[in-house]
Amino acid sequence: MDLPDRDGDGYLTNMNIWTPEIGRAMAEADGIELDDVKWGHIMKAREYFEENSVVPPIRKFSKYAGADQKEMFKTWLTGPMKPITKYGGLPKPTGCV
Repeated sequence: MDLPDRDGDGYLTNMNIWTPEIGRAMAEADGIELDDVKWGHIMKAREYFEENSVVPPIRKFSKYAGADQKEMFKTWLTGPMKPITKYGGLPKPTGCV
């Protein structure tokens, strides 16, 4: 699959073209394996964004997703909101991530 244009941080330049296939292909291109848990986080973040038009901070998101914040860091091996928003075709999180 040809990946759509991404910015210097790997985010889609046009978030309206996101599909699950594009999200998975982007992760694969970056060497990230998206298991069911990670994919669940991505879909929850998209749901949150659709309802609130904003990317939540990790504390608010972990509550919304019913996930333990520490577990999310372990799952993603990094600040979770960056890869979650990147592969979910959402805007970059702002502030403390």
